[in-house]
Amino acid sequence: MNYPENLKYSEDHEWVRVNGDIAVIGITDHAQGELGDIVYVDIPDAEAELAVGDIFGTLEAVKTVADLLSPLSGKIVEFNSGLNDAPETINKDPYGEGWIVKVKINNMADLDSLMDAAAYIAKIGS
Repeated sequence: MNYPENLKYSEDHEWVRVNGDIAVIGITDHAQGELGDIVYVDIPDAEAELAVGDIFGTLEAVKTVADLLSPLSGKIVEFNSGLNDAPETINKDPYGEGWIVKVKINNMADLDSLMDAAAYIAKIGS
């Protein structure tokens, strides 16, 4: 499993990469492995205003459906529309082309509650 050092990680298995006041959010390698083959991504409101912990969408895999929980507060500014035609990209490249949304961060302090790679690895026991 792969856990890049330059990312932050949530308890709910989302990763966050910060570029200025924009956060790119996806799910971790661990999460995609646990879900299995992802067949559909649903982001019902691609301009939603989010609070920490809000459900902003769902991932449908062959055997289960999982909620996506926002690791920070902000407004969705972009959805990875490439996932409409190729949701399996999340399985193949969860930290690259498999990103899910970009969010304009409301409160940079939200990042303080996220884990670094070492803490995330310790949490999942890898």
